[in-house]
Amino acid sequence: MKNKLTYLLLLIVITSSSFIVIQDRRSNGTMTLLTTKTVFVAGETVELQFSTNSKAMPVLYYSNSYGETLINAKLKNNILYYKIPSAISHKKGIASWKLLSKNKILSGQLKIIAQEQVSEMETYLGPPSIEAGGTDFTMLVVIPTDAFDNPAKDSTLVNVKHQFLTSEVSEEVYTKNLIAYKTIFSPLQTGKIIIGSESFGASSKEFDIQVLPAIPTNFYISAKRIHDYADGNQITTFTTSQIKDRYNNMVADGTYVEFFITTAKGSILKTSGTTIDGVATAKMIHPDRENDWIVKAIIEGMAESNTINLFYKGVINEFETSFTENNRQLTVGPLRSYMNQLIPDGLKVTLHIYSDGVLLDSVVKYSNYGKVVFLLHDDIYKSGDYTFKIETAGIENVYENKILQ
Repeated sequence: MKNKLTYLLLLIVITSSSFIVIQDRRSNGTMTLLTTKTVFVAGETVELQFSTNSKAMPVLYYSNSYGETLINAKLKNNILYYKIPSAISHKKGIASWKLLSKNKILSGQLKIIAQEQVSEMETYLGPPSIEAGGTDFTMLVVIPTDAFDNPAKDSTLVNVKHQFLTSEVSEEVYTKNLIAYKTIFSPLQTGKIIIGSESFGASSKEFDIQVLPAIPTNFYISAKRIHDYADGNQITTFTTSQIKDRYNNMVADGTYVEFFITTAKGSILKTSGTTIDGVATAKMIHPDRENDWIVKAIIEGMAESNTINLFYKGVINEFETSFTENNRQLTVGPLRSYMNQLIPDGLKVTLHIYSDGVLLDSVVKYSNYGKVVFLLHDDIYKSGDYTFKIETAGIENVYENKILQ
């Protein structure tokens, strides 16, 4: 009986002790924040310390603009240590923390500031080309950052330098809302602006801006030809004066110029060219019959030229046609030009075939060695009475009552 009583008392003591230990582990006890520092420089070790009278180690919830994380503690001599990972403690901004204790939730904020020293210059520039004249501009945007890519504090000095031809300019700007910016207006001349920036010993890379000519002004055109005959063979070359903008800058190479030619009958022909050293040239083949051209050039929507008149004299006043093979072979020519030489190959000759006043067919051929031959096959053109009209170089010959056999 005595042994049984002793055993029962021992069992009660062991059970009570276990319950007390379990309760103690589950209880967070009293915790007090020991860390008084709330502002840290990026790169410093950020650690929160709490005093405690229990063995409990609650997790710390940490949040900033880069994300959220849970941090486990280390317990030593009744002090809990929470070391913030450097991946997030090096980022500038306001961070919030909360100790997830059951009895009492402790919370607060930390401020991480950028280092005083500038390590890199994050730089943006655009547009990459501007128009000469002083009204167009490009903008340089600079973000000085420390070694951890944190933007420098407001009012950080940035020196902006730019060079154009023989002029070099240095200007001071200051960061505001994390950035510093500078607008650089175009000069009156064309060329290249070289731009750079520097802050506390850190420099940006070199940038360049192309200053392009402004809108071109009106210009003049001229024509060059080896003769004024409408032979359908030679070339007339149209040339512009040197095209410039209103600041006397030569327009950029490759500026597109269109030449419009209005013929005597009101038809419009077009040719074009692009500028090289401010001058554009274009070519047009001579007409194949007497004609009067009115020529004007434009740069669409921007500038136009004067108007010039060109007259082309006809080279053929008359021609002969011979009929053979029962009138089924028509030979036109020889066709002779202005010096009585054979007309260059390729002159257009058109044969119109009529029967009873009705147009049956039109056949087009081109001269070769001054002649054109038309063959009228009997499987197409039946025997009968026909009228033929032949056109070339603006001259028409009509042959009536030709019998095909």
